[in-house]
Amino acid sequence: MSVSDTIWPTAPLDAVEVAFAALSGDPAPVSIDLDMFRPAVGLPTGVLELPALRDWLLANPRAYTARDAVWRELIRRARLDGPQWVIAAVGMAMPALRRYARRLSDGYRGDPDDIGAEILAGFLAALRNHVDVSRRAPYASLCRAGWRAGHALRQQASEYVTVEDVERVTGPRTPRVPYGHPDVLVRRAARLGILDAEDEQPYIDVRLGQRAMEPIAARMGISTDALRMRLCRIDTRLAEALANGMLTGAASPQAAQALAARAKRRASLRAASRRRMPTTTSTAAA
Repeated sequence: MSVSDTIWPTAPLDAVEVAFAALSGDPAPVSIDLDMFRPAVGLPTGVLELPALRDWLLANPRAYTARDAVWRELIRRARLDGPQWVIAAVGMAMPALRRYARRLSDGYRGDPDDIGAEILAGFLAALRNHVDVSRRAPYASLCRAGWRAGHALRQQASEYVTVEDVERVTGPRTPRVPYGHPDVLVRRAARLGILDAEDEQPYIDVRLGQRAMEPIAARMGISTDALRMRLCRIDTRLAEALANGMLTGAASPQAAQALAARAKRRASLRAASRRRMPTTTSTAAA
């Protein structure tokens, strides 16, 4: 089946299923070489087309290590290798997404396709940005995101919507200092040299915008692990700056000089790292 001669259903989940079938057909079905996952326990060997891989995962629900390895690769490809891998990832999750849609649509007075659309939207948002592939069970996190989105729509349509009892909230309601916009504090930290200019926007995108690390790391020319470690070190420096009041008050000349010296040292370490590994991805000292 080719995409060009496909008749597209109106239901969102049905449309993805048709697209997944088109990608999985001749002449070049989307597949994964499972040998790349060794020593992931229990996976078959060789190149396997995605529908067959989906069937294998369904038939082996306790193959946790294998499933995590496969889904980390699917998420990475969906973020870096184009729309066909986004469709592939959703198609691989379709049994779970359809099960959620059936459960949430039971007794729903609106259009069931709306729930399917919300489940799909929640899954895609998590696939693009929100799931951290360094953590365990990334597939479960994707599915939870889809379920939550569909459940939220179901709750909105119910007769009563549960809200927080604000009258029982104890303590002050005024935000604690620093209560300015977080991105403003990050930009001030960049001006002071607490984080480097090249890290400012990536930090805002990942930590505040909850964007996926993989595309950002690729644009920066570093590995995802290197970016993750760099951001963790920035977290530590920002926490220290907030604790000592440097971000919310005036920095002394001595403190500013010390921060500038540290920033210069980080730049030297990164430059030295790039010179040592001219043909490989930089590990990016920070």
